[in-house]
Amino acid sequence: MTTPRHDFYETDEKLTLSVYLKNVDPNELKVDISETSLNLTYGESTLTLSPLKGDIKTDASDYTVGKVKVEIRLVKGTPGRWGTLVKDPTEEPELSAFPTANDPVATKRKQQKNWEAVTENILKSEKEKTTNEDPNAGGDAALNGFFQNLYQGADEDSRRAMLKSFQESGGTTLSTNWDEVKKEQVTVKPPDGSEWRKWGA
Repeated sequence: MTTPRHDFYETDEKLTLSVYLKNVDPNELKVDISETSLNLTYGESTLTLSPLKGDIKTDASDYTVGKVKVEIRLVKGTPGRWGTLVKDPTEEPELSAFPTANDPVATKRKQQKNWEAVTENILKSEKEKTTNEDPNAGGDAALNGFFQNLYQGADEDSRRAMLKSFQESGGTTLSTNWDEVKKEQVTVKPPDGSEWRKWGA
């Protein structure tokens, strides 16, 4: 068994894991997930992540199968940045810095998401990549560069629209029209040759 090459990026609410496997047959791909672990098997390739850095919502997570990679989107059970995929067994548990459900002011603040702040956090957390990397990984690097350039030249409404559409669609849609995307959640629209699946489907 071999471990496929993989990388990830994250927001406070979601972590997106890219596993680089070419021409995957969705019928032969096996993805098992629990609240604290992830296991992917395809032919002789196996990726096991256990225990994960944090807990995840299995019913809200999904994945798509593309021509050069499998993209897995994990919705976090507790908002916050992981920094790594797997928990260090020697580290001490952290106290939650997030407000409790009994705090009405904090609950209202959470519902009114600040897309500007989310955008800045994503751009700061992304490490620098070049498009001269392996072509299989170039998609993420090129996308990050394009996103940063577009974001820097956009107005405030366009920035909010870009983040909301990109995040809610699992990275399959990027819109700069805030009047359009603010009305409702943006749906997932996988590219041609990809298949979108919910966990357990």
